[in-house]
Amino acid sequence: MAFKITPPYSMDNTPIYNVNMEDGVMGKANKNGTIILNKDLDPSQCDKVIAHEKVHIDQMKRGDLDYDDKNVYWKGKKYSRAQMQEGAKNLPWEAEAYRKVK
Repeated sequence: MAFKITPPYSMDNTPIYNVNMEDGVMGKANKNGTIILNKDLDPSQCDKVIAHEKVHIDQMKRGDLDYDDKNVYWKGKKYSRAQMQEGAKNLPWEAEAYRKVK
């Protein structure tokens, strides 16, 4: 006798790696769909940081967010990385991530 699995079901296979990161950086969403976490991150913060970075992955999939070594691009507008405090809550891509992850 066979059985049938009926959607909806969800599976998240986002690769997550724990690595050495500079002080103050908890995590990063990469263009390839992976997330890196600071290996020294307090385990109680991991779920929240992962959820935050997943918002950024979604933003990249939608085409709203992109980045290179010098700039971050949000909905067609260029933001110089040299002139911003990365991770600041007032940056539009960060505002969305902070709003969605409480």
